[in-house]
Amino acid sequence: QVQLVESGGGLVQAGGSLRLSCANSGRTFTYAMGWFRQAPGKEREFVAAITWDFGWTYYPDSVKGRFTISRVNAKNTVYLQMNSLKPGDTAVYYCAATSSTDYRSGIRYNYWGQGTQVTVSS
Repeated sequence: QVQLVESGGGLVQAGGSLRLSCANSGRTFTYAMGWFRQAPGKEREFVAAITWDFGWTYYPDSVKGRFTISRVNAKNTVYLQMNSLKPGDTAVYYCAATSSTDYRSGIRYNYWGQGTQVTVSS
């Protein structure tokens, strides 16, 4: 099974930083982990992804250069370092996992965490 537990959300001022973590306490192997976010009234948005094997990463332009995804294989844990946060980054952030090699497609993520709130004030 795959059980994803997220932590690290909170309230920060614009320009600040947060580090989110997501641990898989299950025992099922997955190909990649990703982060998504959803703000009120908006669709779910892809934020970042990383593969377990070689650590390949992918980011959309909206966060490239500000956010960094990483993983520690031995701990089955992924992180999302968020720097230079903007009010537009305010959303519920979700950790997700996929066994598909198409890790840049949100529809391929079939395991999800509970979400953690990130609020950036101005």
